[in-house]
Amino acid sequence: MGRSSLDRGLPDGEGMTLLKRLRASDTGIPCLILSARDALSDRVEGLDAGADDYLPKPFAMDELVARVRSLLRRPADSVPTEPRHGDLQLRPARGMLHCGDECVSLAASEMQIMLLLVRNGGDTVRGAALEAAGWGFSKAVTPNALAVVLHRLRRKLGAIGSRQKIINVRGLGYALRQSDMAS
Repeated sequence: MGRSSLDRGLPDGEGMTLLKRLRASDTGIPCLILSARDALSDRVEGLDAGADDYLPKPFAMDELVARVRSLLRRPADSVPTEPRHGDLQLRPARGMLHCGDECVSLAASEMQIMLLLVRNGGDTVRGAALEAAGWGFSKAVTPNALAVVLHRLRRKLGAIGSRQKIINVRGLGYALRQSDMAS
């Protein structure tokens, strides 16, 4: 969590747009672009847009691993420890979600899913990515586990009076969006 690799051509949009939004939100998340676009101008554009590294496809696995190790050696303090989005602030070390003076505790899977939603700043996150954040790749989860956690998170957002809502973007995933009315 908190590290990312990015392809320039994504099925649901252009990777450079996502990268520019990440950098504009000052998340500090290190980013390695993996792309078949290997022209010098493409690599320069990616690095100038805020990528920390750019690796054209095809590549040797050893080189990819070495580049990821290099990104992981960077100080962890470049990623906010208490990320914010809209009226929400997460405090992972305490297991708390805050909205103004109100707060609610989150279970581990709820916290990991909220971290991913908050760090994506309103962009749509695929259900599979939320499942991986909540339970990892090695844990088998029931088919409705994500739906149950999202339901609990929606209730908790309402309980603390947040204007942020978790919405289903049909066929794509889920996103945090601000509602027109406070709960």
